[in-house]
Amino acid sequence: MRRRDILKAIALGGAAAVIRPFDTFDVLAQTGSTAANGNADLVAALGGEPAEMLHQALIELGGIERFVKGGNQVVIKPNIGWDNTPEEAGNSNPELVGSLVRLCLDAGAARVSVLDHTCDQWSACYKNSGIEAAVKEAGGEMLPAHDQRAYQEVALPRGKVLKKAKVHRAILESDAWFNVPVLKSHGGAGITVSMKNLMGIVWDRGYFHWHDLHQCIADICTLPKAPALNIVDAYRVLVHGGPRGGRGKDVVVAKGLFASTDIVAVDTAAARFFGQFRNMPLENIGYLRKGEELPVGTTDLDSLKIKRLKV
Repeated sequence: MRRRDILKAIALGGAAAVIRPFDTFDVLAQTGSTAANGNADLVAALGGEPAEMLHQALIELGGIERFVKGGNQVVIKPNIGWDNTPEEAGNSNPELVGSLVRLCLDAGAARVSVLDHTCDQWSACYKNSGIEAAVKEAGGEMLPAHDQRAYQEVALPRGKVLKKAKVHRAILESDAWFNVPVLKSHGGAGITVSMKNLMGIVWDRGYFHWHDLHQCIADICTLPKAPALNIVDAYRVLVHGGPRGGRGKDVVVAKGLFASTDIVAVDTAAARFFGQFRNMPLENIGYLRKGEELPVGTTDLDSLKIKRLKV
């Protein structure tokens, strides 16, 4: 099936559409070098289940031991913003989050905590997303993020608009934290991925929307306590109607995952992938360019060593 036929089927389908993942590898075509095992700057995994893609991606990045040491206090920040089921694609995939918890503990982490400052009622989001059950089964714990007392003000001297923010203490006090967004559409930002997912570690998200959303998204990424790794869940992609979850033709089962320590680069790759399902020019996602200008990463994927995996 040609790509235009796949997209037509997606547009006409009444249920979540499934795309052949290997038709989408051309979005990461580059003239630069391909990564050898264990030294990739960015990994794109396609065609597998979340746990399998995560495991393979981490191998190409140098292993989970590169990011987690024995005795570490680890925090994982997925998107758990909505009181929705996994099939609605508004939150990060619970299998992916649970698998990451397990890998961190296997690497010797003393404690793995998972949190998000949710949009809907927090306990309902944690439960109905499936993330709470997956985390507890894997041996991790859920931390609430709905109380302002859990936050500490941090200066952001490199920020252009956002000069300070109240950030969850668990993030600030962690030895390492992982940023695990879901790839989906967003009415104000175009798409939401790793950079925008950092809005879920701050208390006053309203400030972002009132004071240049795209610049504030870039500014929060100057936080001195940067994620150890950004892991983009693109297993189910919400192509219309985000950021809240959807159903039917709005959700594409794309079976993808992107991972990088470069938060701008991984979002650039994810944005290109998203463009296979819905027209979304990179210039419409202003925080990518603004993040590169700060700089907190690069949009120039040709400058990176990329590993593509067919899982």
